[in-house]
Amino acid sequence: MYIDLNCDMGEGMANDAAIMPFISSANIACGFHAGDEETMKTTISLALAHHVAIGAHPSFNDRENFGRKAMETDDQELYHLVAMQIEILLRHVQSAGAKLHHVKPHGALYNMAATDRQMSAVIAKAVYDIDPALLIYAPPDSALLNEASKKGLKTASEVFADRTYTDAGMLTPRSHPDALINDESLAAKQVLQMITEQRVTTT
Repeated sequence: MYIDLNCDMGEGMANDAAIMPFISSANIACGFHAGDEETMKTTISLALAHHVAIGAHPSFNDRENFGRKAMETDDQELYHLVAMQIEILLRHVQSAGAKLHHVKPHGALYNMAATDRQMSAVIAKAVYDIDPALLIYAPPDSALLNEASKKGLKTASEVFADRTYTDAGMLTPRSHPDALINDESLAAKQVLQMITEQRVTTT
């Protein structure tokens, strides 16, 4: 069994360099919720130095709320929003002589797409039109995973170490007091349960 240890990167945190040796794939912020051109280039270089797969981490254009606020967009706006961010990062990846591996939406975009088929179909089309070989990282049994698969994209079902889950199998909203797991031992226990038992204890 192969477990991909995935982490959001290039979001302005001070510990990216310390974390990078311990992961196998990174979602790099594309400048809309965090990061900038220089941060992208630096993070790509770090990923290459540690043989970490590089992914684009597009979000709503919402730096003020770190991309965590739900927003309404029409299909054309959403397509442009996702495609533009992937292309920004892709340009830097190609300049570094590397290859873009995957796309994982960020924050509210990720959570909304998990249950919204139309949004997911638009995101999947944007990814496919740029490169049909790209993977989409999405929650198991989500609309995003299903629409990406229907489009012909490869997918990776993603689970979280430090987030709790509702009975519907979705991430507990951050507004809920029990949304985050701050105890490292409990986070490790949840990961091992998800790997060995293929299930999670819900809220």
